[in-house]
Amino acid sequence: MADTHSEQVRVPQSRNVGRPRQSEQALLDAAAAVFVTSGVDAPVREIAAKAGVGVGTIYRHFPTRPELVVAVYRHQVEACAEAGPRLLAESASPEAALRAWVALFVDFLVTKHGLAGALQGDSAGSDALHTYFVGRLVPVCGSLLEAAREPGAAATEIDAYNVLKGIGNLCISAASDAQYEAATLVQLLISGVLARGDR
Repeated sequence: MADTHSEQVRVPQSRNVGRPRQSEQALLDAAAAVFVTSGVDAPVREIAAKAGVGVGTIYRHFPTRPELVVAVYRHQVEACAEAGPRLLAESASPEAALRAWVALFVDFLVTKHGLAGALQGDSAGSDALHTYFVGRLVPVCGSLLEAAREPGAAATEIDAYNVLKGIGNLCISAASDAQYEAATLVQLLISGVLARGDR
C-alpha cells in the first residue's frame, strides 16, 4: 500500500495544488538550482549533495532522469503560477504586480528553458508539458493584465496567451548572449500592452 502511494506522488497532482511533500519539494528545489548552474544532465550525486541527501533518496522519488526533469519543470511552473495572486495582494499597484510577475516569468524562461528542451525526444511528453504550462500560466497572466488595465482604458487586442508568447520570443537569445537585455525589452512590451489605444 505504501509503495502504491509513493508511485502516485512522484509528480505533483492537482489535488495537492501543485505542492509536493516537503521532503520532495526540497529535492525539486535542489535539482532546479543544479540544473540552472550545471544543466539538466548534471550528475545525480550533485543534486543529492545540494539537497543534503543520499543518491538513493533521489532515485527513490524519481527513478529516471526524465521523471525528475518533468517534476522540476512542473514545480517551477506551479511556483510561477502561485506567485501571481500573491504579488497582486502584496504589491503597491496591480501594474507593479504584473511587472514583478513578468520579471519572474522571464527568469523562469531564461534559467529553466533547458528543462523543456531536455524532453524534446519525447514529443508526447513535451506536448503534455506545454499544455500544462499554458493551462497554468495563461490564466494567471490574464488576471494580472485585467487588474493592471486602467478603468475605461481601451481594450487591447492582445490576450494573455500572446503576451506570454511574445515574452517567450524576446527571451530566446537571453541565455546565450550576456549583452542581450531581455528583461528590459519585456518590460517595454508590457508598457505597450498597457498603453491606451485610440484605434
